Amino acid sequence: MDTPVTIGRLAREAGLAAETLRYYERIGLIQPVQRTQSNYRLYDSHAESRLRFIRRAQNLGFSLTEVKELLDISSSTENDMGDVKALTEQKIAEIDFKIADLQRMRSALAIQAERCPGHGSVDNCPILASLAEAEGDMAVRRRWDVSRDPSAPRSVAQR
Repeated sequence: MDTPVTIGRLAREAGLAAETLRYYERIGLIQPVQRTQSNYRLYDSHAESRLRFIRRAQNLGFSLTEVKELLDISSSTENDMGDVKALTEQKIAEIDFKIADLQRMRSALAIQAERCPGHGSVDNCPILASLAEAEGDMAVRRRWDVSRDPSAPRSVAQR
C-alpha cells in the first residue's frame, strides 16, 4: 500500500469493520496519516502493519491494553527487550493460571458426570442438585432437597 487509503479500504483489506478501526484510533493503536478535505481518514502501510501486529498479539492472548503497551515499548528508544520479555512472561503466568483454573473446572465437571446415571427424571439429577447447592439458591435447593447428601438428591414429589 504505497498511497494512503480510506478507512473503508483498510478495513476491508484487514478483514475488520471500519468501526473497529475508529475504536483503535480512539485508544491510540493506529492513527491516520492525514485527512481529506472532506475529513475522511487516510491510512498508510504503517497502519496496515500495525493491524497485523495487533491481530497476532491478540491471537497470543494479549489484550488491547497490552498490545498498546507493546507498541509503545517498540516505538521508544528508552525501552529494551527486557520490557517486552517481562510483559510476555506476565502473559504466560496469566495463561498458566487460566489453564490450572480450567483443569479444576474440568475435574469438577468430570466428577459430576461420573455421579449422573444419564437417564431418568431430572428431579433426581445429581448434577443439578450439586449446582443448586454450590450456588446457594434456596428455591432450587428446596426443589432438589440438597440438605441431604448431594450425590443422592430426592425430588419434591418424593418428600
